[in-house]
Amino acid sequence: MRILLWHVHGSWTDAFVRGRHEYLLPVLPGGGSWGLGRAGRDWPASVREVALAELDAGSIDAVVLQRTEEAAEVTRVLGRRPGVDLPAVYVEHNTPKGDVPFTVHPLGEQRDIPIVHVTHFNELFWDSGKARTKVIEHGIADPGYLYTGEVPELGVVVNEPVRRGRVTGTDLLPRFATAAPLQVFGMGSDGLAEATGIPAPRLVIRGDLKTTELHRELSRCRAYLHPLRWTSLGLALLEAMHLGMPVLALATTEAARAVPPEAGCISTDVEELRRCARLLVNDPEEARRRGKAAREAALERYGLERFLADWDQVLADLGAARPQRGSQERVASGDAALKVSGPDALSAARERNTQ
Repeated sequence: MRILLWHVHGSWTDAFVRGRHEYLLPVLPGGGSWGLGRAGRDWPASVREVALAELDAGSIDAVVLQRTEEAAEVTRVLGRRPGVDLPAVYVEHNTPKGDVPFTVHPLGEQRDIPIVHVTHFNELFWDSGKARTKVIEHGIADPGYLYTGEVPELGVVVNEPVRRGRVTGTDLLPRFATAAPLQVFGMGSDGLAEATGIPAPRLVIRGDLKTTELHRELSRCRAYLHPLRWTSLGLALLEAMHLGMPVLALATTEAARAVPPEAGCISTDVEELRRCARLLVNDPEEARRRGKAAREAALERYGLERFLADWDQVLADLGAARPQRGSQERVASGDAALKVSGPDALSAARERNTQ
């Protein structure tokens, strides 16, 4: 199949485009969220950068939507309406925002575009209304067992921790910094020291590293800290588990399903997590033992082959139910999906998870 999708969530896309299809990623001269293309990533040759306006609309077999405004963009540029005369599926990456658990999904009033939630927690907490739903849990391209744990510090990967604040558990970092020094990786960490008051010896900002360098440097930390309160399921957490790192995680959202107790420590009690952090920092062998358990759990549940097989089934179902172009009886419900489009469509419903 020839599948159109935008490069929105890098880590998720990294797994998705390793399947057996042809993947078309819109590119613009200035890049940005609507034209990032491959962004220099080492992806298979089956991942092609395309100029959307020059694309043959009839050559596309399906579109994978990740932002509600993408449906209107496809219709405007290609003249084919997702869910009406172009097979489409919507991937919901994020936890709901607003009046949880009563938050109605922006595509909840239509039936033509199924919603694929990336976690069971998301499907449970979003009110998906009339829309068909399915859960396809994350898959990770295994980076291998790289853990050394040679540095007695906690590694944290979080994007925009200052802006996102309590969502990412930024306010908890000073408490963890008293248990062990922190190395913080990710985009938008400027001002983190000032925002948290953590002194330089206890906080090192590593910034946004390339994936291979991130894995290498993160693996040197004694344990991985996942302080996020309200996120779908940070892919960095799953990557850390694949690397063989023991993990310390808040038992919130999908983390409670993803992290078994033997993989480190998972709790809503911050003091319990701090005690475990000190234990792991002071006992490298115990840290290594729990890290191996974390890797085993991640490989079992979040392997790439299972992820791609699940998506193959969804895409096959889309192809089998391919709508006829020009079908009038589906126009009304299909248009309902497009009414939620626009740059502010989700401003009250959710905040993009940039991990």
